Amino acid sequence: MKISEQDVAYVAGLARLSLTPEELKTMTGKMDAMLGYVDKLNELDTDAIVPTAHAVPMANAFRGDQVIPSSGSAAALANAPQGTDGCFQVPRVIE
Repeated sequence: MKISEQDVAYVAGLARLSLTPEELKTMTGKMDAMLGYVDKLNELDTDAIVPTAHAVPMANAFRGDQVIPSSGSAAALANAPQGTDGCFQVPRVIE
């Protein structure tokens, strides 16, 4: 076994999970199976694989930058509750 019931109980405690003894036994078996699978994956030779390789070609999904005219400060301040000298006025928070 790769993992003990004490280890599973510890991890469950970290996750703030309360497991019954039956659930603890079931989770121990499931986590042991997962760790066995990961151990099997570690047997693969990945020396020739580039760490950032993808199965499909990746492309940036962002659009290019475009210069467009802004709406201007007058339009922005039109929605402000208060404005002073072309700026947003906010209540004082520091005494």
